[in-house]
Amino acid sequence: MLSLTKKRMSVRVRFAPSPTGALHIGGLRTALYNYLLAKKNDGKFILRIEDTDQNRKVDQAEAYITEALSWCGLEPDESPSKPGSFGPYRQSERKQVYQKYIQELIEKGKAYYAFDTPEELSKIREVYELEKKTFKYGIDTRMSLKNSLSLSSGETEEALNTLPYVVRLKIDSGKNIKVKDGVRGYIEVKSEEIDDKILMKADGMPTYHFANVVDDHLMEITDVIRGEEWLPSLALHQLIYDAFEWNAPKFMHLPLILKPQGKGKLSKRDGEKMGFPVFPLKWENAEGFKERGFLPEALMNYLALLGWNPGTDEEIFLMDTLVEIFNTDKIQKGGAKFDFEKAKWINHKYLGFTEEKIIFERFPEFLNCLPSTWSQKKRSDVYSLLRDRLFLLEELKSQSELFLRDPIDYDLKVMNKIIKHDPKKIVAQFCKMAKEEIPLSEWKSKIEKWNENEKLPFGAIMQSLRLAIVGNLSGPDIFIICEILGNQVTLNRLTKFINNQNF
Repeated sequence: MLSLTKKRMSVRVRFAPSPTGALHIGGLRTALYNYLLAKKNDGKFILRIEDTDQNRKVDQAEAYITEALSWCGLEPDESPSKPGSFGPYRQSERKQVYQKYIQELIEKGKAYYAFDTPEELSKIREVYELEKKTFKYGIDTRMSLKNSLSLSSGETEEALNTLPYVVRLKIDSGKNIKVKDGVRGYIEVKSEEIDDKILMKADGMPTYHFANVVDDHLMEITDVIRGEEWLPSLALHQLIYDAFEWNAPKFMHLPLILKPQGKGKLSKRDGEKMGFPVFPLKWENAEGFKERGFLPEALMNYLALLGWNPGTDEEIFLMDTLVEIFNTDKIQKGGAKFDFEKAKWINHKYLGFTEEKIIFERFPEFLNCLPSTWSQKKRSDVYSLLRDRLFLLEELKSQSELFLRDPIDYDLKVMNKIIKHDPKKIVAQFCKMAKEEIPLSEWKSKIEKWNENEKLPFGAIMQSLRLAIVGNLSGPDIFIICEILGNQVTLNRLTKFINNQNF
C-alpha cells in the first residue's frame, strides 16, 4: 500500500463544512491539512458545502467560509463558486442524487423504510430508561417496530402512501468492522454495537452519514481528513461503503485543538474569556485573527503546528515549505493546546520579514492610526522603527502614541533614580543642540564630548533624554525617535521637561 506521505497520483481531498456559523480555527486547520496533502501530491482540494440540515443553516455562513479560506490562501480547486466535473458542490442541490442511491440500497435489501414517529420512539426510550437500559433501533428491536421489515408488503405500500417515513441502514449481526485510521491505526467495532442509523430523513434530505459517503464516492475523494469527533462514525461509514460495494477512501481523524489549560475542546467562549480570536475573520461581534492584525501566512504556520510536527526544531515555515515537508505520519494522536502567545510570536516573526509595502497594501486599516497629514516617508519610518516591537498589527496604535502626543507625565521611579545626576541640566545640553540645529547623527558624539568634563554615567544621560522625549524608558532607539519627530517637536519636548515644576 502506498503511504499517505509520499507523492501519489490523482489525490482528491475535500473540506466539507456545514454552514451553521463561522469557520472555527479547528475547521480551518482541517482545511489546511487537506490543502497541504493535495498540493504535496499535485492533487485537488475541493470545498463541498454540507447543508442538508436546513433548520440550522445560517445566512452568510457559506460566504464567510469561502472568504475565510480565500484570505488564508486555501483556494479550492473545485467549489460551489468554481464548479468542476463533480458538482453540484452543495448537498442541498444534490437531492435527486441521494434519492437514486437510497433506492439502490433499498432494492439491495441493505436499507429499509421506518414509519415510527418521534413520539412513539420517545415513549419506547422512556420505558428502556426505567429499566436502566439503552434503546437502539437495530438488530434486536427492529422486528417489533413499525418498518418495512416487520410489516407485510401491502402494509408497507399503504404506509408509504399515508405516513411520513425515514430510511434506515440495515445492519447485519455477527460482523466485525475493521477500519484503518491513518492517525490511530485500526479501529474494530462489532456490528451489534451500531444501531440502524437513519440515512434519509422524513423531509427527503439525507443525513450527514449517507450524503457524506455518497458524495465522497461520486467526487472520487481518495483521502478523508476530518476532526476526531467523527471517529465514532468511522465503522458506520465503512458499513455504508460495504453496502454499496464501494472502495472506501483512506481516513485520518485529527486530534482536537484544546483550551490553553489543556482540558476540553477550544470554544468561542474560551476566546471571549481570555481575549483571543477563534475565527479567522470577524463574525458578528467577535473579532477574528485578521482584525487583530495577524498575517494569514503566520496563522497558517501556527495552525500547521497544532497537532503536527515536522520532526525538527524549526518553527517558521512559508506555505510552499509546508507543502513540501508535510508528512501525515507526523500528525499526533493527542490534542494540541492552543497557545495564543505562541501564535503571536510566529506573527511577530512574519511581520519582521514581510515587506513593508505588502503590509501597507493588505492592512491599510492599521495604518490609519498614523495621521494622513504625515508624508508617506514619515509613516514608513514610524512603521519600520516599531515593526520589531509588534506582535499584532493592532499594537501599532499604542506603540505609535509616542510620536503623536507629548508626554503627559514622567516616570517618577526613573526620575528618582537619576535625579542626583541633574537630568534637567543634561536635557538642557540636548536642548542647546536642538536650538543650534545640530544634526541628530552628531548628537551622541557631541554629548560624549560634553560629558568629558561632567563625567556622568552615560546611562543616566540617555535615560534623561528618553524621559524628556517619551516620558519613560520604553521604546526604540531614542535618536531615531527624535529624527522622526523633527527638530521643532524634539525641542518643544525638551523645553517642556526643563520647565516641569514637579521635580
